[in-house]
Amino acid sequence: MRDPFVHDLEHMLTTNRNAWNHVAPLFFGRTALPEYGPLASTEDELQLLGPLEGVRALELGCGSGHSLRYLADRGASEVWGIDLSPVQLEFARTTLSGVGATVQLIESAMERDCGLPSSHFDLVFSIYGIGWTTDLEGTMRLVATSLRPGGYFVLSGEHPVYSCVKWNGTQYTIAGSYFVEGSQEYASWMGKNIPIVIQRRTLAAFINAIVAAGLRIDALVEPPLNAAAVADEHLDPARWYSADRARLVPTTFILKGTKPSTDVPKA
Repeated sequence: MRDPFVHDLEHMLTTNRNAWNHVAPLFFGRTALPEYGPLASTEDELQLLGPLEGVRALELGCGSGHSLRYLADRGASEVWGIDLSPVQLEFARTTLSGVGATVQLIESAMERDCGLPSSHFDLVFSIYGIGWTTDLEGTMRLVATSLRPGGYFVLSGEHPVYSCVKWNGTQYTIAGSYFVEGSQEYASWMGKNIPIVIQRRTLAAFINAIVAAGLRIDALVEPPLNAAAVADEHLDPARWYSADRARLVPTTFILKGTKPSTDVPKA
């Protein structure tokens, strides 16, 4: 039987860079703070970030820069963004034009050491970006290195159980195993003939990678359907992010944690 999963790191990064360069306009301003995910609770409700005045923040997978703009508009002193796609970064430069904060945008995979300053950031965050890393453990080690002692992280992504539930034309059914993990390539994405490599992980994989990096988890949030976010297009049960599916399982998970003020020995 042919191995359905992709193992070539450079192939995965090249494929996804090309894909995001093509679809970047479709994602302009989407799934960005104050939103943590489609049809999910927002920062206005959850209050996970706390005061942002003077904060030095780094975003993994900054996309069009709207989450960084959200922080800058609320007093962050430095906003740094990493993204694999140069097209996304051009959008981000436009979005962040004129903000009061210092802006640093870096074209890089989030799993690669791109020369970030050590122990510098008060906040490292990712809004639906962390799930794209090809090396979750390596990425979380970079998060730990970049955060100052006592600094915190907030990560959101599509809940791993969400893709297991699909509409068969009549009802929602379990269409795949939650426990299958790996990097799988698809021939098309977003209705375009563009290959993409999707990472499949359990929630435990995210939690264990965070703990292994020496970081502390303070909260796991699995937000229910945000009724205020439901529009007409979300009522179609066949739509990927649909209100009916989001009532059954969460679209999104959010993890918040801290870098301990003193080094904690790793197990």
